[in-house]
Amino acid sequence: MNRPVVLILGPHRAAMSGVSTHLNLLMESSLGDDYELAHFQVGSEGRHEGAIARLLRLLLSPFALAAAIVFRHAAIVHINTSLNRRAYWRDIAYLLVAKALGARVVYQVHGGALPRRFFAGRPALTRFLHWSLALPDLLVVLARCELEAYREFLPGREVVMLPNGIDCRPFSLLPVVACPEDVPLQLVYIGRLAREKGLYEALQGVRLAHELGVDARLVVAGGGPEEGRLKRYAHALGIATRVTFTGPVFGADKLRLFEGAHAMLLPSYSEGLPYALLESMAAGVPVIATPVGAIPDVMSDGIHGLVVPPRDGKAIAEALAVLSGDRERISWMSRACRRRIRAAFSIDRLADEFAARYAALCGGTVMAGATHAALPLAGHRETPRAPVPAKVAGRKD
Repeated sequence: MNRPVVLILGPHRAAMSGVSTHLNLLMESSLGDDYELAHFQVGSEGRHEGAIARLLRLLLSPFALAAAIVFRHAAIVHINTSLNRRAYWRDIAYLLVAKALGARVVYQVHGGALPRRFFAGRPALTRFLHWSLALPDLLVVLARCELEAYREFLPGREVVMLPNGIDCRPFSLLPVVACPEDVPLQLVYIGRLAREKGLYEALQGVRLAHELGVDARLVVAGGGPEEGRLKRYAHALGIATRVTFTGPVFGADKLRLFEGAHAMLLPSYSEGLPYALLESMAAGVPVIATPVGAIPDVMSDGIHGLVVPPRDGKAIAEALAVLSGDRERISWMSRACRRRIRAAFSIDRLADEFAARYAALCGGTVMAGATHAALPLAGHRETPRAPVPAKVAGRKD
């Protein structure tokens, strides 16, 4: 019997973005055993086009989706979007086309504003948002705070929380992090170089930590619009020799970067569920992060790293001083991080959950136990283990 066809909408699969990572992991997972997964490219990521080409794409792309649904007999259209102005107005056309042609629609929101705040102060647009978000057959969010906000905004509609998942196997080969007293604190950031990622505050934190007597070095891996300005800012702060910009890293290069790191910096102003957080913790690298988006659902302060307020370089410096002053703590945090990701954020778990949801939409039965209610939350605190001696650095967790 033919497998049901699922069109998964999102950016180019080679684009450097969290949604691209999400697409690739889903399409290469066990979900493909039961469903024929096909990628339908939307958005500007991964494209090189001028203004006219972009306008033509925006006008013609919904018709291309309609053709794909009809000719491939697609049962489900899985839209990956974000609640920001650009993505919302672009993707509503795909939503309307899919519904008009009778496809079931999974509408997965990867961060952005909460619905009550999206068109705040504009009642007519807020009513339109309510109407449009009620159209999908299933609305998927990543974070606990989003789940509560969407359920309050759309009472009676099915909204579920399905956090991202990763392939933990490559990261499990890395040793538990050990940080001897006589070496600099090695920090890493991996992701897009944009202001909202809190990178200016990260640089301030490195400088202020130096003034507190903390020898910290930061590797910034990624590309984006702020790269040149960040380099100039590091120079102006007098920490250019302490900060290295490597450009984007993938595969074995990313693993090597994690292997040499003692902590990850992720001081974002807003997030959905960043893959950098999941990968860092899977590699056993504790995280200094802000409590935004789904981050509090994944990590607990003092167990998997340290939580700092957004836009606060001084708090980052103080967190670095805490880690630098208790190097053995980094090792048991490393172990806690790996246990947390293996238990609740694997791609196998996510594939099973989407398979169950797809089956329900196609008229099947949701598999027993395939519900997110059983997913342990970060608020369920683990009991810290005794500090692990530094000599275990060569052992595998």
